[in-house]
Amino acid sequence: MPGKMAIVNYDRCCPENCDGGICAAALACSRKLLRQEAPYEAPMADPSPCKGCSDCALACPQKAIEMARM
Repeated sequence: MPGKMAIVNYDRCCPENCDGGICAAALACSRKLLRQEAPYEAPMADPSPCKGCSDCALACPQKAIEMARM
């Protein structure tokens, strides 16, 4: 059965709109699969262990996280 994974839409991602430039979606991920090199930089997603919970997508104020079927 195919699962879901988080995909970052970099055209919509604006970390400067998150508190202190820290990605709200990255903070919401219980598995810490979204990582920022530094504040105000776009997060990078590691989709391999994503459980498809959508917490990151719901937390993103720009709606820049999309859940896609694998």
